[in-house]
Amino acid sequence: MENNQLQKNLGLGAALSTLIGGVIGSGVFFKPQAIYTTTGGAPGLGMLGWVVAALITIAAGLTVAELAVVIPKTGGMMMYIEEVYGKKIGFLSGWVQALLFYPGMIAALAVIFSEQFAVLSGMAALKVPLAIVLILLVAFLNSMGSKSGSIIQNISTICKLAVLVGLIILGFVLGEGNNTVITPMAGEGVNVASAFGQILLAIFFAFDGWMNVTALAGEMKNPGKDLPKAIVGGISVVAAVYLIINVSYLWVAPASELANSVSPASLVATRILGPAGAKVIGVGIMVSVFGATNAYLFTGSRVLYALAQSKHLPLSEKIGSLNKNQSPAFALLVLSLIAAVYALSGQFNLLTDLAMFSVWIFIVLSFLAVIKLRKTQPNLERSYKVPLYPIMPIVATASGLFVLVSQLFNAPLLACGSIAIMLLGLPVYSIYEKKLSK
Repeated sequence: MENNQLQKNLGLGAALSTLIGGVIGSGVFFKPQAIYTTTGGAPGLGMLGWVVAALITIAAGLTVAELAVVIPKTGGMMMYIEEVYGKKIGFLSGWVQALLFYPGMIAALAVIFSEQFAVLSGMAALKVPLAIVLILLVAFLNSMGSKSGSIIQNISTICKLAVLVGLIILGFVLGEGNNTVITPMAGEGVNVASAFGQILLAIFFAFDGWMNVTALAGEMKNPGKDLPKAIVGGISVVAAVYLIINVSYLWVAPASELANSVSPASLVATRILGPAGAKVIGVGIMVSVFGATNAYLFTGSRVLYALAQSKHLPLSEKIGSLNKNQSPAFALLVLSLIAAVYALSGQFNLLTDLAMFSVWIFIVLSFLAVIKLRKTQPNLERSYKVPLYPIMPIVATASGLFVLVSQLFNAPLLACGSIAIMLLGLPVYSIYEKKLSK
């Protein structure tokens, strides 16, 4: 008889590489342009933003790690929400992730990958087809089993870190270091408070993906011990890489130039290595984005698989089943097909904005869940507790609310569209709830 339970064969290394590989995607290569455009070409506020965003993300990771230990189930955030707020809210959390967040982010990354390929090869006509092929290829590779997916993740994570470390070293060694890194804080006429809010939003995108690793808890050999280490350790590694590489960028080119470059990393590579350098970094970006695409498909399929276990989806039996490799192959197929449809738009920023808003509603609820569980179940065994409680959860919650309010004001149509798709989950839940109660 087929075993329909995911195998517990993932360790700390797989969790770390999934987090690092999922977070380090395109943001570190492209976001400096948006940041330094917002600061008016001044470096100080941008560098402060990287530090503050890193600290906030670490606070968020330390907070969610407690939930990951208390509720170590496949599905991650969806399972936390269900456990603390009930099945209906838990379903909506999984619905948003399966229909919007994961496929939207996968599609956005595939679009960036294909755009980089088009720049390097000059084959612009292949952009959309290549994005779709990439999504389906990664889904197929992951259908070979969780070990296969984690091996791909390990290799791509090592490659992308090697590219970033190489860029850092070359930047410091070959860069002249004549540009200011901290001053001035902002250019003339820039509203510091408003600009800092926009900068944090841009940087939070670069840090997005750290929570995805919690979806793997059910496949980890020792989630109570290893998952908090993976979350905190992984975020710390990413934060260090981001901070150092941004100093390296400024070591080579001033913030005013980075603000005018579509790909600041390519600008820096061209400056220190010539035109060949831009091609090298272009390949590095593709490797980085490939790894991030793999991480989102790997973790997202586990969320959809867990959601199907509730029997509140069409084709729940198939989506919630495993193939002979003990992989949620049908969930991978469904997720990749939704992502492929989104990728037809070819719009990177539109896809990421649509994906981000509604999922942050549930991320904030996850932060608050730590506080709620401490009050309702104070005697619950906790092998890990968030340090400096309740300061860490409060900082994490405040940052999440900031993201939501900022997006409501800056992109109201996208925010409302995201909420509308989220609310569509309510009638779907009700229909299948009635069927199950008969």
